[in-house]
Amino acid sequence: MEFDLENPLPHSNDIFSSLFHVEIDHMPSKSYIQTLISSSSYLSVRRQISSSIFHISRHSDPFLPYLAVNYMDRFLSAHPIPQDKKPWIFRLVAVSCISLALKMMKTEYSVFDLVDDGGLVFDSLTIERMEMLILGALKWRMRSVSPFSFLGYFVSFFDSGDDESVQALKNRGTQIILKSQSDIKLLEFKPSIVSASALLLASREFSPTQFEPFRDAICSCIYAIKEELQHCYDVMAEAEAEAGCEVPSTFASESLTPPNVLDFSCSISETDSNQMSEGVIENSATNKSTQLSQGEISD
Repeated sequence: MEFDLENPLPHSNDIFSSLFHVEIDHMPSKSYIQTLISSSSYLSVRRQISSSIFHISRHSDPFLPYLAVNYMDRFLSAHPIPQDKKPWIFRLVAVSCISLALKMMKTEYSVFDLVDDGGLVFDSLTIERMEMLILGALKWRMRSVSPFSFLGYFVSFFDSGDDESVQALKNRGTQIILKSQSDIKLLEFKPSIVSASALLLASREFSPTQFEPFRDAICSCIYAIKEELQHCYDVMAEAEAEAGCEVPSTFASESLTPPNVLDFSCSISETDSNQMSEGVIENSATNKSTQLSQGEISD
């Protein structure tokens, strides 16, 4: 079955409940994020690999590089690569992440069709070996739960009575999410929080009068945490402002007093789930390659 970022678990009976439950398993570790923030060398490695991903897949569906970068962050989270490694290592990781994303999305292209810039091209065996290393680090969780997976849930809280307005809101939220992946400050937020924040930002741009009821509706849902939403929203608004798109950088209404702002409650506590372990499976290529080629990738 073709993988869809908006519907990563198609066989689940309670799709959104399942997504909220497992989303933390599809995030990079907190230590990885802290290292990116504090170490310019590791941040440089991420930039080099992600730049290669975007360059190689620049003519593709934008969801392809998004999925590939998701794999990259989760892989580097479990298997950091020092900056002193040869540049071809970074490119190999980029190519392999794209190759895995292409296989998951079941496109008609292979990674060899995309590498057309005269750069270094690896043979299929080398790419397959790196793919197996990445798969091991990700524990074969290739149906990534991303912010796109929660768009359908949160957009249902937008009460406009106009299908075109709802679709426009969703489209703008999608654009914001795609851009947000390059901001390392947003890596710390759960995919659901990024999704809700992007839609709130979009609603403030397109329908300012609907922003407050939309915000209140999202804050009333059992899966939202107001403090996280406010922080994520402000980070996104700051990024939009830096890009020349002026939007209010406050999550709360300017008409509300501080005590009233505190009245907006969100009723679920964060899950203290552990992030993925740091082990990397390097010796499973022989046993797993057949599964990969047949698309038997676990949820």
